[in-house]
Amino acid sequence: MSESFQNHLDQTASSERHCQMLIEQKLMEKKSQFERAILSKHTAFDDLYPYMLENPSFFWYKRYVAWTELLVLVELAGELGIPWTGMFNKKQVSFLEGQVLSGRVLDEWFEEVSNS
Repeated sequence: MSESFQNHLDQTASSERHCQMLIEQKLMEKKSQFERAILSKHTAFDDLYPYMLENPSFFWYKRYVAWTELLVLVELAGELGIPWTGMFNKKQVSFLEGQVLSGRVLDEWFEEVSNS
């Protein structure tokens, strides 16, 4: 194998590792943002629409946006073959695979899953 081809392979492997690390980092950021939205804590979305904070439907919309962003990254990770399920508990993985944001997701997101 030529040295230039080996360098190309090394660069490709490095790029793939960088891509995986970036996706994993973004997944954790979006998971945190979704969890903050569930708890009605401040997120970057609040800064985009400060005039909406008094609107009762804003908090549902904020959760929906955070959920959608999380789903997009989960889908991207899956398409790229990047393992993502280890970042979530079994119930959360089930919710993400189901894709529908429901009251049950909001109520049970933080519940611990027993291993029994």
